[in-house]
Amino acid sequence: MSSQPAQYTATLPRPPSLDKGAGSESATTGDEELASLDDSSETTPFSAPVPLPAYLQQTYWWAYLHPASVRIFERQWLVNLILWGNFARLRDLALDEIGPSIPGAVLQVACVYGNFTERLVERLEPTGRLDVVDVAPVQLENLKEKLNGATRIGVHHQDSTNLHFADASYDCVVVFFLLHEQPEDVRAQTIAQALRVVKPGGKVVFVDYHRPDRTNPFRYVMVPILTTLEPFAMDLWRKDIAEWLPDGGRSMTVAKETYFGGLYQKVVVTRQEQA
Repeated sequence: MSSQPAQYTATLPRPPSLDKGAGSESATTGDEELASLDDSSETTPFSAPVPLPAYLQQTYWWAYLHPASVRIFERQWLVNLILWGNFARLRDLALDEIGPSIPGAVLQVACVYGNFTERLVERLEPTGRLDVVDVAPVQLENLKEKLNGATRIGVHHQDSTNLHFADASYDCVVVFFLLHEQPEDVRAQTIAQALRVVKPGGKVVFVDYHRPDRTNPFRYVMVPILTTLEPFAMDLWRKDIAEWLPDGGRSMTVAKETYFGGLYQKVVVTRQEQA
């Protein structure tokens, strides 16, 4: 999720552990914590802990990694304000692509502040299942509290660029406001992994920022906000998500719609059925 209100950055002192770990490949969590975050026995066990990416520690520590971040940003009204009142609409657009009821397996790539996951869970049929991955343990613990013991949900400590799931194992994958927070090479790997784990005929749903129309006044408001707080987000103003698809998007269909004067986009990539 975007984190536009700059006034919050000064209130969060940077934890020493993040300064020590920035840019390193060493893990920040042990095997014990990794095991406590992964509730699904269906996931292939990996003994190596998952390191926090350097870009996340350096750029977004104050929004997603600091212990106080969750207390500040996990407010529905604030999440809605950050998206200029569009959170519920964008949330429902993504969920409606998955379906009014969900009988199959869905993967959510990265936790989301606000009630996105709770609303997704409400649509699960008895045969449905949701898995959520995130690279930040504090975000996974927060999600587990929000879900309050809901069943048929796996919470996994994984990096979006290296998903530990089998090929073609999900009916749908949803990536809600994650791509704009990642450097271009990481973004391309995330997209490739999402498409790898979705079944033929299944779809990957992306919702994120987009270049606004010239007549949209938010075009000029968002430039200083994004360049200051979201240094990778302007990539999505310069390029279409389809340009990061693996193999040039062959054997896939892409549908794109924009909203709020072009500031936001929904892109649905469907893997074609095998002949």
